[in-house]
Amino acid sequence: MSSLLKKLEGINIRYDQVSEQIVDPEVISDMDRYVKLNKEYKELGEIVEVYKKYRDVLDNIESSKEIIANETDKEFVDMAKMELDELLPQKEQMDEEIKVMLIPKDEEDSKNVIIEIRAGTGGDEASIFVGDLFKMYQRYLEKKGWKIDIMTVNEGTAGGFKEIGFSVEGENVYGVLKFESGVHRVQRVPQTESQGRVHTSAVTVAVLPEAEEVDIEIRKDDIRKDTFRSSGAGGQHVNKTESAVRLTHIPTNTVVECQDGRSQIKNYDKAMKVLRSRLYEAEVIKKEQERAKERKSQVSTGDRSAKIRTYNYPQGRVTDHRIGLTLYNLDGIIGGDLDEVVDSLKIAENAEKLQAGIE
Repeated sequence: MSSLLKKLEGINIRYDQVSEQIVDPEVISDMDRYVKLNKEYKELGEIVEVYKKYRDVLDNIESSKEIIANETDKEFVDMAKMELDELLPQKEQMDEEIKVMLIPKDEEDSKNVIIEIRAGTGGDEASIFVGDLFKMYQRYLEKKGWKIDIMTVNEGTAGGFKEIGFSVEGENVYGVLKFESGVHRVQRVPQTESQGRVHTSAVTVAVLPEAEEVDIEIRKDDIRKDTFRSSGAGGQHVNKTESAVRLTHIPTNTVVECQDGRSQIKNYDKAMKVLRSRLYEAEVIKKEQERAKERKSQVSTGDRSAKIRTYNYPQGRVTDHRIGLTLYNLDGIIGGDLDEVVDSLKIAENAEKLQAGIE
């Protein structure tokens, strides 16, 4: 029996065990355990479905080989050979698909995320591009049916945002969006440029896996809370009460501000969510750096200051520097058509894992 088939049969046994457990009244009464088992049941179910088809293909291959070896009727033998010619390539294709399915998923992949986009070098033009990237992600996420909730906003003086933070809820959100973390460069003629010269500006995107309270513990004594009045560009949306919240995590000097909502309680809850996720992300980055070192990863190095992508407007070109991907579809990508970029990065990550022997 092949090692691939052994793994699949082991998964099938585990799937049957989980199937029994999720209908056990004792498990149903324990919500945390039930949710975890239900998630595992769904993930295993996808593999088991493929396993059953794979078994059928293997059984049919064996039957065809037996007919070819033992049958005397030429017509039967010819039919078996034709079937075998179809089945063998099918098996090879399924082998590769199953190997990818069996790659262990990062435990963070299923989490929701908080995305923070900040203007870097480039002044007003960088702030305008933050606004462009936010619209790009907004359109992409809407197409996927995921929910967006604005956490914090700091508007730019000439449009766009100096910084914007928002949460995203959906299925396997971090697994899809984690590749967006890093420095995004834009090369174009700024609106403020009168002589038509192309400028280069930079924006930083941070994608934080949203941490639950069970993921990371924060002591109340380690947090300093300050309140202040929220403000907007040009005096818009100025709040006369101190509803904005600033939290400082004293041990790490991590500072989070939230002033989007009118309620101090809601802003505090949002700020805590961001703080928890930033502290958790530090652990995730450390883990990514260790993995990257082990398998010389180009896709995810854990370095959030790395230049990952360039958007060149004069040439209508988008280049992802990690995998050398260049697409001449800038308008489509900025319009939210990110699937080709994300899929290419995911394929590259899977290839790295397979090459590293994680099968």
